[in-house]
Order: sequence, then structure tokens, then C-alpha cells
Amino acid sequence: MPQTDVVPGPSHPTGDRIEADYLLETPGAVEKAAEVMAGEQSSGTFLPVPGETPELKARAAARVERIEVIDTIGEPSLPEAAEPAETGRFTRARVTLSWPLDNIGASLPNLLATIAGNLFELKQVSGLRLLDIRLPRAFAARYRGPQFGIDGTRRLAGVFDRPLIGTIVKPSIGLTAEGTAEIVDTLAAAGIDFVKDDELQSDGPGCPFEARARAVMAVIDRHAQRTGKKAMFAFNITGDLDEMRRRHDLVRDLGGTCVMASINSIGLVGMIELARHSQLPIHAHRNGWGYLSRHPALGWSYGAWQKIWRLAGCDHMHVNGLQNKFSEDDASVIEAARACLTPLSDDAPCLAMPVFSSGQTARQAPETFVRLGSSDLIHAAGGGIMAHPHGPAGGVASMREAWEAAMAGTPLDVHAKTHPALAAALQTFR
Repeated sequence: MPQTDVVPGPSHPTGDRIEADYLLETPGAVEKAAEVMAGEQSSGTFLPVPGETPELKARAAARVERIEVIDTIGEPSLPEAAEPAETGRFTRARVTLSWPLDNIGASLPNLLATIAGNLFELKQVSGLRLLDIRLPRAFAARYRGPQFGIDGTRRLAGVFDRPLIGTIVKPSIGLTAEGTAEIVDTLAAAGIDFVKDDELQSDGPGCPFEARARAVMAVIDRHAQRTGKKAMFAFNITGDLDEMRRRHDLVRDLGGTCVMASINSIGLVGMIELARHSQLPIHAHRNGWGYLSRHPALGWSYGAWQKIWRLAGCDHMHVNGLQNKFSEDDASVIEAARACLTPLSDDAPCLAMPVFSSGQTARQAPETFVRLGSSDLIHAAGGGIMAHPHGPAGGVASMREAWEAAMAGTPLDVHAKTHPALAAALQTFR
């Protein structure tokens, strides 16, 4: 995006301040809209009030640190904005605001209220997207982040030199506990690394959680005794706090090695409390992400959003997949995965393992590896494994063979000449 103007804010140390970057679109002057944003989210309101003294403002007011004007457009991105200035144009700019840490302390729930509170409803805003956040060290001191992350997940799965090959139980819903265990039996026999409940499968009468957990773990343990390899199964424990704790404890006591939660369903406090309780890796499913992000002038960027959830304790985070079945483009998917692998700071890396899924098959392995530049990921293929013409065993083999080729720099069609499962996948999934 071309820059047309830059207005820097005051220079100051930022170690004790929270910073957030926004893409702002406004019908009026950018400087005025930014000041309204800062006032709304700190000490000010739409009118001067008694008690908002210069001393209080100096101590607690948000500051506009930087404005970078990008361009202007003729129509607003969002409805119900104020009428534009006499130019009839809407201005877009990158705006950085900051807040003193002392306003809220190192509190993730109150951080959300500060950086993503009433801003999106302001009439001075015809578009607003939260692009990035930078937090004082006090947040990492209070929230420990992922307990297992990449290294702990690899240790539990016994996979160290390649991605974890994973899948999702399909059909998503409608299977009994015994039917789920039968599918896991086939997958474990094929040497799968990772299996997860679909996010729609929870604790319904047709497939009760406890019955499913016991049936699945009996199958996993039987194969582990035979092969020495225990498949990691992410049981969906999404529920209220007491339910999640009970379900976690059952999985732990049965010898399971992973639990899953739908983070937009349980909320930030739910994840914080689950992570404090958990003795297992937490697989964070982002279902619902589209309503936070799909409009380019509204909501969140993944880069800002995932920082909060990593601090809260998520070990694995979904990032979509290349050539996926959803609306997200490949560049955005890779950017999201890189964000999960980027340390929050030198003293608080808090790395989470990115999970590639959605329409994945053996075909995406080479480009995923080249563009991400890492094998620290879970590559989860549902239909790409379950619908393989050689059955799920062929699907698992094809994914593993594709990653062998990708990491060796061998073209898939060349590797497929001596690997029938990969050849069948390339023929079937086009």
C-alpha cells in the first residue's frame, strides 16, 4: 500500500506500555479519529467530564503514537459511519495507540477490553482492523503460555524429524463411540501420528464423551503395546469449566496425550483456566475465525489474535491450509503459521505448533514446506487420508511419502514412481 503521509507521535520508552496497530478507515480527519479512539479506550468520553484533569490524562490516557496515511477511497467499507468531510472521501491509515500498563495490569481479559472494545462501533470509523499488538514483559511473567508447545508435542508423539501426520474423525458427527473407535483402530494400525475429534463432536447422547474416550484409548493402547508408538488423539473437551476439567482428567487418567477446545466457544477466561488445570497439550481449534476476520476492513489479523491465545496456554493452533476449501488465501495461511513460530520476545518464546488443515492432501506438502521453511507443524488431512483409494492406511502412507519428498527436495511425481500410495494420491486428489 502506498504511503502518502506519516505523522509520528512522541518518542518514549515502551517497556511499560501496551501498543496496538490498527488499519483505520475514517470519513473525517485521521488525526481526529485516532484521538477519539484513544479517548474512548482510556480516560475520555464524548464530552469533557469533571475529574479528567491534566494530571489524570498524563497518567492514564492512551496516546496516538504514529499515523501513516495510506490512501483514500470513495465509499465506506462498513455501514453507519458518519458522513465524510467535504472531500467526499474516506481515508485509510495505519494508526498505533499505546496505553500505560498501570491502567489494567497484566490481564489478558482486560487487555481485550482495552485494545478491541468499543472502537469498532465509533461513527468516526468506517473500517477498523486490529493488526498487531506489543505487550510489556509483565504479561509473559503472569501467563506461562504453552506448557508443551512444539518440543513437548513431538516428545509425546515420538516424531522428531518431520511434521506430525494427522487426520480428523469423519463423518464429523453421527458416529457412535464404538464407530469412532473402529476408525481409530484403522488409523492406528496405519501408523498415524495424530487424530482429532471434529469440533462438532462433543458429548451428545449418540456419542457420549466418556464412552468415546474409553473406547478410543483402549484401541490406541492396544496398538501402542504392539508397536511402541502411541497415537496422539485430541479429544474435544469443549464445555463449561467443570465439564472441561472432568473430561481432561478422564483423558489423562486413561493415558491420553492431548485435549482439544474450541477457543471461540469457551472464551479467553475458559482457555486460561483450562491451561492452568491441564497436564496435557491443548489443541486449540479456531472455528468461528471467519466472523472475526473475513472482512478486510473489520476485526482482527491472525498475527495479533494468536499472541493472546498463545499466552493463554494454547499448544497447537489452527492456521488453515494451502489451497484450502475456505476463503483464506495461501499467503495469509503461511503468515499465520509463521506467527505461531515467532517468539513473543527473547525471554518468552511461547511457540505454538501450527496446524494445517482444510482440504489437505499429499499434494500440499512441498509448497507448505518451502513457504513455511519449517517442519514444525501438524499436517491434518481428513478426506486426503480417509478417502484415499488404498484406504486410510494408504492415505497415511501418502502423506508421509509426500513429506519425505518435500524435505528431500524431490518432486512428488518423481518420488511417486517408487511409492504407490503417493502415486494413488496424486492420481485421485487433483
